Amino acid sequence: MLGIIAELLLSWILLWLLQKQSLNALGIVPTKRRMQALLLGLILAGTINAIYHIATAYVVRDPWQWNAAFTARDFVSSFWWVLKSVLFEELLFRGALLYLLIKYTGEHKACWMAAIAFGIYHWFSYGAFGNPVQMGIIFLITGLAGLMYAYAFSRTGSLYLPVALHLGWNLVNIVVFSNGPLGQQWMIRHRDLKPEGWPSLFLFLLQVLVLPLLVLGYVRVFKKNRSPV
Repeated sequence: MLGIIAELLLSWILLWLLQKQSLNALGIVPTKRRMQALLLGLILAGTINAIYHIATAYVVRDPWQWNAAFTARDFVSSFWWVLKSVLFEELLFRGALLYLLIKYTGEHKACWMAAIAFGIYHWFSYGAFGNPVQMGIIFLITGLAGLMYAYAFSRTGSLYLPVALHLGWNLVNIVVFSNGPLGQQWMIRHRDLKPEGWPSLFLFLLQVLVLPLLVLGYVRVFKKNRSPV
């Protein structure tokens, strides 16, 4: 939590020194349209992630089961961990730095730079540095996600949509389907089998491409309407 507070303070200082702007430049004041974007992002990201995990379990015939040891207290603790990690990453990669990059380099260059930085960052957060194959896969997945989040911020002028997409994906992925650093959470598969062949490729593309394509299509249409979210 201290890291998030420090990010907010540094963001305010940078915005004020370089653009004479407050944190409102990041679109943090809630409005009706921003809350709608928050709800849309949570539902869309969470649903697609759930489809991916359910489809994977169906293909390998390794069904998900309730984890009887997972309690409401565990859920609250895990949710708080995910929320903090999402806010930290969004403020770092889609906050003041991206806002300033857009001002100085243009939208497209700024979003691609933010996406590349996001992909490289996950080499270290996932402990994959030094394994070329793993680094390539992680860079592709997280880089595309970073590009999606960056355009969600730049086109809407607000952090609400990227935060919602990021939170919806991570919450379902990590807490609901136990696919992350927190270990066994709400749902578990005892054998944890992996798909092979064409089903594996299809599910990989589903995981990597579907949400970014939907969101990038949405924000492209949104650009035609310049009114703030």
